[in-house]
Amino acid sequence: MGDIIIWLVVGLIAGAVASAIVPGRTPGGIVGALIVGLVGGLLGGWILNVLDVKDSLTWIGSLFVAIVGAVIILMIMRKTGVGDGDRSGSSGNVRRI
Repeated sequence: MGDIIIWLVVGLIAGAVASAIVPGRTPGGIVGALIVGLVGGLLGGWILNVLDVKDSLTWIGSLFVAIVGAVIILMIMRKTGVGDGDRSGSSGNVRRI
């Protein structure tokens, strides 16, 4: 149970820091930042596992990795337009009657 709380706190911090680093609005507000931080932590952990350096990190290193992963996730979201609230598939330049 304690591990889950720690992951939530790390995810929230990572998502908040990533939201401050990457310009633009984070979809979903604080919940969106938490989700981006958690997914970023998973992405960062996976990258470190592939590089075989995961075991050498402290909790500060894990937080840094989660922030880097969250920044990557947010940049991809901003480039692809995921979570921008426009579900119509149009760019907003279409005139509707």
